[in-house]
Amino acid sequence: MSAHILETVRRPGLRQAQRITSEALALQVAAELAAEFAQSAAERDRERILPFDQIERFSHSGLWAITVPRSHGGIGASWQTVAEVFRLISAADPSIGQIPQNHFGNLNLIAKLASEEQQRFFFNEVLEGARLGNAGPERNGKNVLDVRTRATLDTAAGDGSYLLNGTRFYSTGALYAHWIPSRALDDEGQPLVVYSRHDAPGLRVIDDWSSFGQRTTASGTVVFDNVRVPASQVLPLKDALQQPNNIGPVSQLIQAAIDAGIAHAAVQDTIAFVTTRSRPYVDSGLERASDDPYILRDIGNLSLRLHAAEALLEEAAAVLDSLPAKISFEQMAQASVAVAEAKVLSTEVALLASEKLFELSGSAATLASHNLDRHWRNARVHTLHDPVRWKYFAVGNYALNGTPPPRHSWS
Repeated sequence: MSAHILETVRRPGLRQAQRITSEALALQVAAELAAEFAQSAAERDRERILPFDQIERFSHSGLWAITVPRSHGGIGASWQTVAEVFRLISAADPSIGQIPQNHFGNLNLIAKLASEEQQRFFFNEVLEGARLGNAGPERNGKNVLDVRTRATLDTAAGDGSYLLNGTRFYSTGALYAHWIPSRALDDEGQPLVVYSRHDAPGLRVIDDWSSFGQRTTASGTVVFDNVRVPASQVLPLKDALQQPNNIGPVSQLIQAAIDAGIAHAAVQDTIAFVTTRSRPYVDSGLERASDDPYILRDIGNLSLRLHAAEALLEEAAAVLDSLPAKISFEQMAQASVAVAEAKVLSTEVALLASEKLFELSGSAATLASHNLDRHWRNARVHTLHDPVRWKYFAVGNYALNGTPPPRHSWS
């Protein structure tokens, strides 16, 4: 695949989105869209067909606005509903499921840190169908928190605006977005989140995502070359991130929901293949592969692990929903640990189910026409977002020593 700069004509236009009026309706709409998206998911993955049309359908359904607070015209959906929406969509097509992860993370950031005027503006944008993308971590930094992108105050302009310069990668959602947020440092080295319009002069979105999994998220490069950003589109983070918040746990909950969706799809496709296509092993003496006791044992194991992961996902979301508006550092730690537990199981069952699919289904399942390897490729790539080995560490360190997990978006 060769990299190319996205043509302007493919950039999304704003249209009036539908309004979701209840959480029950949100889940109904998500289930209907998931059934639609699943029909062509394998083809999109095989041919790397970017899901512009599906993303338009998804956001204009109103689902991308369900966390807008009631005070600003939304329904203020619970995190349990948000997690279930992500799980449903990701079971159908996890690339489509992943694309809005940063949109929802930024809505939560705006709700927690933005001024009333900024909240009013951005929440209204989202209610009208705008999508928030992401200019992700930098490829050459020492870690994901190493920020080299700079937002320099334009003193010559005298209007409080900034000039944004930097190159970002892992920019899931940017290709489909109307607004592209980015972390940056100001002249004093203090952290900011800067929201740039997708068509701002000097901003380029480059489709150079070449991963073997999550192939249509287009999580490639964003380049800022003296992009002018008004002060009204900048969130200072210095003081806000020193206070307890749910930003990290919410981000991780969405990641776990995507993995749970991948796992669900892999288990269902395994069951479907074994019951309709697989032949029994010659030594079994059976007529049907679905009567093989060893297959039955493994399907049972996958099913219970999937149900356990889904239960922990629901429990973690309930912990987030139970938090008061002003939380303590202890409550923040408890939420992070609850989500970490869900992330461990969702990661492990996604990888296990997508690998067991072939062992249980047999060699016929490996044929390219089925494209069933997309489940493993998607699971392997998406679960790398944050290493599960450090989730075990966080849970154990909190249980044994009372040490809270680190306070950032990957915890």
